[in-house]
Amino acid sequence: MDIRIAGGILIPFLGTSLGAGMVFFLKKQISAGAQKALTGFAAGVMVAASFWSLLQPALESSTAMGTLAFLPAAVGFLVGVGFLLALDMVTPHMHLDKQQEGLRSGFKRTTKLILAVTLHNIPEGMAVGVVYAGFIAGDKGITAAGALALALGIAIQNFPEGAIVSMPLMAEGMPRQKTFWMGVLSGAVEPAAAAITLLAAGLVTPVMPYFLAFAAGAMMYVVVEELIPEMSGGKHSNIGTVAFSLGFVVMMILDVTLG
Repeated sequence: MDIRIAGGILIPFLGTSLGAGMVFFLKKQISAGAQKALTGFAAGVMVAASFWSLLQPALESSTAMGTLAFLPAAVGFLVGVGFLLALDMVTPHMHLDKQQEGLRSGFKRTTKLILAVTLHNIPEGMAVGVVYAGFIAGDKGITAAGALALALGIAIQNFPEGAIVSMPLMAEGMPRQKTFWMGVLSGAVEPAAAAITLLAAGLVTPVMPYFLAFAAGAMMYVVVEELIPEMSGGKHSNIGTVAFSLGFVVMMILDVTLG
């Protein structure tokens, strides 16, 4: 595997690991305002990445279809949303109310947290893998710099995500070193998902626009279902909104300047 591609699919994992490492430098608990800021920033990055790094290349790759050029992007996006919806139906949520929580399988809160973040990392890893697969296949809408921009954007988004996993675990009494490794492991699924997508690149290439849009739909589902409610609920919602805007602009700049 090309060293640029190998490095690219590991960059998001590095972001998660660095975020998890915050347990060695911060107090036992993140303030509500800081958590909203981190979540909002992550949401902004994911929304921008979904459009500029995934949907736009999907649309550009389908121009030969003329007036139906929107079709692969539209179908792939909706299938991606449906895929995450199906996974959410069989995976414990973090935002269940008390009545719902009593009906589920009795996972501990910490287990739910790790499962939820790991679930969110699957489409992100797939997104990186799909973009690099498109670059390998010579897709005209994808460059090495554009793929790197997506990987960097997701890594930036993963930094607060790693902290959001490890810090609450430490607040519940888990040793710092163990919470760090829990945070790291929650991101390990990303390079695995990216590598699997790359291995299937030969099968993916003919339907690349669908897969790009699929990854975008899955990421947008995570934003709307999980991140936006977290950043906008209760007090300090304006902090989340401002952080969302900053995250969106940072990812837009990365994609435009590198892509």
